[in-house]
Amino acid sequence: MKKLINGVPDVVDESLDGFARAHGDIITVSHDPRFVARADAPVQGKVGLVSGGGSGHEPLHAGFVGRGMLDAAVPGEVFTSPTPMPIVEATKAVDGGAGVLHIVKNYTGDVLNFETAADLVGAEGITVRAVVTNDDVAVQDSLYTAGRRGVAGTVLVEKIAGAAAERGDDLDGVTAIAEKVNANVRSIGVALAAGTVPHAGEPGFDLADDEVEFGVGIHGEPGRERIKLEPADALTDRMMAAVLDDLPFSSGDSVLLFVNGMGGTPLSELYIVFRRAAQILDDRGITLSRSLVGSLVTSLEMQGASISVLKLDDELTDLWDAPVNTAALRWGV
Repeated sequence: MKKLINGVPDVVDESLDGFARAHGDIITVSHDPRFVARADAPVQGKVGLVSGGGSGHEPLHAGFVGRGMLDAAVPGEVFTSPTPMPIVEATKAVDGGAGVLHIVKNYTGDVLNFETAADLVGAEGITVRAVVTNDDVAVQDSLYTAGRRGVAGTVLVEKIAGAAAERGDDLDGVTAIAEKVNANVRSIGVALAAGTVPHAGEPGFDLADDEVEFGVGIHGEPGRERIKLEPADALTDRMMAAVLDDLPFSSGDSVLLFVNGMGGTPLSELYIVFRRAAQILDDRGITLSRSLVGSLVTSLEMQGASISVLKLDDELTDLWDAPVNTAALRWGV
């Protein structure tokens, strides 16, 4: 295993130390308990947004803390859910009196620990709602979930719900927007090679040189099938068919197309995938209205990519375009 680390037990905390030094104008970091919050938190009168999960998916979630997006993120150890107490303290730290929304990816540990935290802060008088993201069309159930997994579409939920909170929507309104985005986004991923979890010291799974995992999860969970490596266009065709036929998307729809890298994929390859995905939208009469390309929901250094498609309306488009100022997404400021 070759990694730019010092000791395995120190990976998350040392990474957060560097993150805090690099982005101290946007965020603050608490180590005990461990969470990242907006530098100006709590914002009085604004709904607070909190997300989190295992580390190793950076910039998700800490990279999306800031004005117009999340108020706090709670990172666990690599690929390990955070425990309830850091979630409790993060929720309390960003409560501005208007309630807090938890955005939770559909993994059993995340769901249970966020539910426990919500109960604990609720006993202290803080109103909490939760939206569980489940945009992955690859599998209905996996080793980690009951139902579909929450993957890259979570970024779109966080951005659009964050904009709704920033414009002053109440807790019910922000929750409804988050649920609307989650209901209208679909994602699928493909892996060419696995990442290596530091405490394991070896790749999470093995693929032959001519194999890919179609429908892989963001922790390296198995997907729909293991298939032979194909050219980028053929793989993109498979991914887009799985996504577009699931909602389903239809001619006349306006969409946001998000091509995400898993951590070890060059940006040039992501644009090759985006190019083909955009052609498919054109062929189906679907309008490519907004776009996002980059490695934003990673799986350490996994080679691969995911595609997310979100059906837009005027309100969701306006909220997507609204200003955001985070370490990983920034526009309109």
